[in-house]
Amino acid sequence: MKNDIDYKITQALERISKTFRVLLWEESKEFGISPIQIQILIFCLTHTEDMLKVSLLAKEFDLTKATVSDSIKVLLKKELLIKVPDTYDARSYTVRLTKEGRDIANKTLRYTSALETAINPLGNDKKELLFNNLLKIIDSLSKKSVISVQRMCFTCQHYSQNNNTSYCNFLQKSLSNKELQIDCDDHKIIE
Repeated sequence: MKNDIDYKITQALERISKTFRVLLWEESKEFGISPIQIQILIFCLTHTEDMLKVSLLAKEFDLTKATVSDSIKVLLKKELLIKVPDTYDARSYTVRLTKEGRDIANKTLRYTSALETAINPLGNDKKELLFNNLLKIIDSLSKKSVISVQRMCFTCQHYSQNNNTSYCNFLQKSLSNKELQIDCDDHKIIE
């Protein structure tokens, strides 16, 4: 089994996953918040307010609503987030970064820079191939409900493929491998 290439690839991915945990823990120690709280702050910084509800954050991070809610309570208490009540539903709210929360999110946004530095020497062709293959793995895991639906081209109604050429019907253009999206604001889930 140790010589099986599929096994070796999964072991390599597990080691990369471990790297994310280590890098997030380093950031969390500096700011006195948990790794998931850092991820929530970064998500708030990089996404529109309509995506910042507890239920959507729970889906995003594949966590329970209770776990996300607990993390948000801590971030509210530390004054890194504020609640924005929903005008139509008194029980619902979105969250918004405070100035201090935005500062921490901006400082931690590049926590993956060590990985980016490791990827950089691969060259553009190898990076595009790696990215495309990772998207296919993520798509497969999503289709098997191992992870939640991702806002990427392969799971979008706007996406089509013909003769190995990707096309976005929303943008009305062909997409190269490097133009494929993994977190698209215009994503519309395939129904």
